[in-house]
Amino acid sequence: MTIPRGLEAGRKVALVISECQRCIVDPEISLFPQLGEQVKARGMLDNLVRLADACRLRSRPVIHAIVRVLPDGRGLAKASPLQAMMLRAPLLRADREESAIHPLLGPVATDIVCERRHGITGFHGTDLDPMLRALDVETIILAGVSTNIALIGMAIEAVNRGFSVVIPEDCTAGATAETHRHAIEQTLPMLATVTTSARVMDALS
Repeated sequence: MTIPRGLEAGRKVALVISECQRCIVDPEISLFPQLGEQVKARGMLDNLVRLADACRLRSRPVIHAIVRVLPDGRGLAKASPLQAMMLRAPLLRADREESAIHPLLGPVATDIVCERRHGITGFHGTDLDPMLRALDVETIILAGVSTNIALIGMAIEAVNRGFSVVIPEDCTAGATAETHRHAIEQTLPMLATVTTSARVMDALS
């Protein structure tokens, strides 16, 4: 079996999980109901739990990139319709337990949490980039939500910074099945190696 590009022997990798917070991925309370349903329908969380555990077992860093708005909304500009919606969403505020990482994913003691207060993607205004460099990471295994916005943005920012990106498709979800398929088939392959969690775990072992 061919090793996915970016996961060749000797490469230093980290798993970066984007925005897998209860108020985003739990279909019962998701701010984005269609996205929450896609996460459930695709079995994304179960797949991601297995991948995260495999990374931890092999001492590969697991990093959670999350967004939590300050209780009074300070620091988040209404520069886009998405940001305006985030400001109106009480469950996304840092003082609400619903904004925490989904409990299936931890975080465990060895995980790293990179939290942002503003912007659209995980690199913006956080210590994600210096953290990855301090860990000597060369390849990011990028998972979570959403394929149609956050993962495209993070893949672009990662590539701009010189990191290779691998995306295990079964550990991701988009706003709808159609937007997910378009991102996975048309956009993300130009930025990253799109593969499966099984192939990622085979390569790591």
